[in-house]
Amino acid sequence: MTSDVVHVEIPGNRDDVLKILKRTGISGVPVIKNKKIVGIITRKDLLRKPEETQLGLLMTPKPTTIGPDADVSQAARILVTKKIRRLPVVEDGHLLGLLSVADLIHAIAQKKIKDEIKDTYTSQTFALWEETPLPVVGKVMEISGVDAIPILDEENRLQGIISERDLIRSSSIEDSVGVSDFSNGTDDDEWTWESIRDNHTISFGISKVQLPNRPVKLAMVRNVVAVPANAEVSDCALKMRRARVDQLPVINGDKRLVAMLYDRELIRALCHEGSE
Repeated sequence: MTSDVVHVEIPGNRDDVLKILKRTGISGVPVIKNKKIVGIITRKDLLRKPEETQLGLLMTPKPTTIGPDADVSQAARILVTKKIRRLPVVEDGHLLGLLSVADLIHAIAQKKIKDEIKDTYTSQTFALWEETPLPVVGKVMEISGVDAIPILDEENRLQGIISERDLIRSSSIEDSVGVSDFSNGTDDDEWTWESIRDNHTISFGISKVQLPNRPVKLAMVRNVVAVPANAEVSDCALKMRRARVDQLPVINGDKRLVAMLYDRELIRALCHEGSE
């Protein structure tokens, strides 16, 4: 696990979290209250609720946790089953550390697992055109539930990868003013006392995470590390570790995209170790 965990505390606000995610490139942080963990806030939460600023409403409360003496295979099973990316390591409610998918990828890289990735660990995927606007990319990512999308040019060649991390880096905070109309819908003359009394508007500030309206090719990662379908599990984990990525495109002999290899799928290689 990682012992020196970056976290946020309640009370706090969304902008603090956004700054941390942009600066560190991590995908989520624990939320602490009275020295105990009460939730997790991730990149998905910020992109899914762009107008929310309160940590208590952004976070996932009562996160799944694990004890410090649990084995790695148990942690891998929890991450795979729950479809989460991080496990707070907790004792008596106090946060001791954080075990992430990236930590388990590091473990796999050291184990020299020779199994090939094809069929067992790869996932079907889809791609977007490099001129697709970032707000559309963000919405597609939210609807599909994927963490990264390959980007193709007009000749269907792989040009890059866009991930949640890249969207957060490109995002900004946009402030505006909203107006709520509490009118009762009266048809009285607008200058009568009844009309003035029954028509009320309230102005309020809106602050939201905003993606710029520019093509995805300006925000994507271009130096894409790809692997063939017969690549070995530990070799792929090592490539992910060295490139600091969460996924690898899988290509055929013509260097055409055929699938994706996600780190959250690759850690399934550890799931059965405890029972063997």
